[in-house]
Amino acid sequence: MPFRSGFVALVGRPNVGKSTLVNACMGEKVAITSPVAQTTRKRLRAVVNTPNSQLVIIDTPGLHKPKDSLGKELNQAALAELADADVVAFLVDATKPVGTGDAWVARHVDGSEADFKLLVITKADKATPEQVTSQLAAARELAHFDDELVISAREGFNVDAFVKLVSAHLPEGPKWFPDDMDTDATPEDLVAEFVREKLFLNLRQEVPHSIGVICDDIEYAKDGHASVTATVLVEREGQKGIVVGKGGSMIKLVGTEARRDVERLLGCKVYLDLSVRVQPQWRRDANEIRRLGYSAED
Repeated sequence: MPFRSGFVALVGRPNVGKSTLVNACMGEKVAITSPVAQTTRKRLRAVVNTPNSQLVIIDTPGLHKPKDSLGKELNQAALAELADADVVAFLVDATKPVGTGDAWVARHVDGSEADFKLLVITKADKATPEQVTSQLAAARELAHFDDELVISAREGFNVDAFVKLVSAHLPEGPKWFPDDMDTDATPEDLVAEFVREKLFLNLRQEVPHSIGVICDDIEYAKDGHASVTATVLVEREGQKGIVVGKGGSMIKLVGTEARRDVERLLGCKVYLDLSVRVQPQWRRDANEIRRLGYSAED
C-alpha cells in the first residue's frame, strides 16, 4: 500500500467546530475552543500519523464579515490555505440553518484547486436526524463536493472515518513532519492561545474580541520548573478592570486554569505570571496584529 501525505484545510463559518475536530483527530488538545465566535485567530497545522499516511490538518480562522483590520487578516489567512491544500473539508454546523455566510465560504471552496472536497456536517450529537438530513440537503446545493460525512467530534462519532477518508485521497508522498511533531505552533504560541481560551471561556461576550495575548518569555529553572510570563492586551481601561476582576480575582482564575494546560504542554510545574495592558484600538493596528501573530502573512 502506498504511503500518502498532504495538507487538509478545514474551512467554514465561525464556531462550526473546526478546532474541536482537530483536537479529536489528534486525541489531545492542541487547538483552543470556546462558545465565542472567532476564537481561532492563528492558522494551526496539526500532524496526524497513521500507519500508511500523514495528514497535516490546518485549523483556520472562521470566515466572517470583517469589522476591522484583524477580521480582514483572519479571512485572508483562512482563504490562503485553500490555495495549497490537497483536501478541503467544508464544515457546516448541523444545529444552525445554512445561510448566506455558508454560501460565501462554499463559493471559495468550489473555486479551490484541491483534489478532493469534502462536506462535513458537524455537531451531530446536538442535532436531530431531521436537522442533519436537512443540513445535508441544503449544503449540497452550495458547491460540488466529492463526498460527505456527518460527525460529532465531541462524541468521537465518525472522527476515525474522517481520518481514513481524507487519508485515502491524499497524494502519494513522504512525511512532511517527523513523527514526534504534533503541531507547527511554538510553545510560546500555544501558551498565548491557552491563556486567551480561558479568558474567552470566563468572560464570554463581555470583552473577548478586544483581547489579544502574547507570551513574553518561557524560562526553565534548574529545579525543573518553568517561569512563564504573558501579557493580555485590551483596548480600553474599563476592559482592563473586567479582565483583572475585583481584587485580581478574574486574572487569578484565568491563570490557574491556563496553567494546567501549560504544564501539560511543557511537561513540568509552571509559574505563570499574567499582566494586563491597555493598547487602544490594537485590532486596527497592522503592527500590533503582526506582533501578536494574527497577520495573514504569519
